Amino acid sequence: MALPRIEVNGRRYGATEDTVVVVCVDGSEPAYHERAIQAGHMPFFEKLLANGTSLPATCAMPSFTNPNNLSIATGVPPSVHGICGNYFFDRDTGEEVMMNDPKWLRVPTLFAEYASRGATVAVVTAKDKLRRLLGSGLAGGMCFSAEHADKVNRAEYGIDDVLGLVGMPRPSVYSAELSELVMAAGVAVLRRDRPDLMYLSLTDYVQHKHAPGSAEANAFYAMLDGYCQRLDELGCVLVVTADHGMNAKSGADGAPEVVYLQELLDGWLGAGAARVILPITDPYTVHHGALGSFATVYLSGDAKDVDGVAHRLAEVPGVELALGRDDAAARFELPADRMGELVVIGDRGTALGTTPDRHDLSQLGEPLRSHGGLAEQRVPFLVNRAVRELPQGHELHNYDAYWVATNFVA
Repeated sequence: MALPRIEVNGRRYGATEDTVVVVCVDGSEPAYHERAIQAGHMPFFEKLLANGTSLPATCAMPSFTNPNNLSIATGVPPSVHGICGNYFFDRDTGEEVMMNDPKWLRVPTLFAEYASRGATVAVVTAKDKLRRLLGSGLAGGMCFSAEHADKVNRAEYGIDDVLGLVGMPRPSVYSAELSELVMAAGVAVLRRDRPDLMYLSLTDYVQHKHAPGSAEANAFYAMLDGYCQRLDELGCVLVVTADHGMNAKSGADGAPEVVYLQELLDGWLGAGAARVILPITDPYTVHHGALGSFATVYLSGDAKDVDGVAHRLAEVPGVELALGRDDAAARFELPADRMGELVVIGDRGTALGTTPDRHDLSQLGEPLRSHGGLAEQRVPFLVNRAVRELPQGHELHNYDAYWVATNFVA
């Protein structure tokens, strides 16, 4: 069937006869595809830029994986869907927890809503940490991760024998091949099953390690180019965007540039007066050592001089912004009840940590590259067809992907 008209989370999505495929290239600062095109590694994307559409867009804040994948999946910012990080402090239990459980999601996904209206939906994600969130409420659809592709079964995941379908072994979670498996599965499923809507979410293993224009990055984007060409040849409406960008967070000597907030605040306020939460934290710390450019700070009752602490933090070299909770929630469309009293954002070249002893950087291998701040908000928004005029003054975000594809594509 075609995608029906629906309204979900306060937004309207038009009907379309063609399969809509959104590819989220994790960590894809636009310079990655720009440099790869210039070097001749992405002939399909070069044609796309000439015949399709490339639009400036930003991601949701914080510029991390979970908030932005769920923004794309729901069409709304974290203030609405509630996923404000990969990790947060649950005030109700007093525990720090991963935000992988669907119970933290406050609204339905587009995938679940379309499936409830009879559309066929396929969701493929690189890392299993996203699978349960993206598959929340998705009855009868296909949703699986490349990380656990060897464990799929039709009853639970909506598909059998993914590895046999694509002719690949299950790759390491720390590899470019994990993203390739997502793309290969997307092409194979589209060719075989012709779902009405598809979401393909990759991993930023390459982007954390290699800068735009490097041989490793260009090889990755050449792979991406080939699979996107196949998706296009199968007749879909294709939108390629990213959950966030990526920047170097290290000095000329290769050493990480880090502001250790917990160490600072313990020295200023005394031990136990502040709790620093780093929402980048996830099970895949080899990527980034749990160092990103966004943090939230919980202050105890005896240390709630929020304005004073914010002012002092804002003067620390490497800190771009330090805001009170309400100001930050309003400015960045965040769920205020899941933030601490303060939000701190590192600048383009600086990551934020807790204390040096809590971050294992021994496995990084290369100088630190990470994300989370304002400097990583710029993302690609590429469409394989012409886009009709968008509403005047609309600020385009990655989470407009399905809205644009179903309302404004010729």
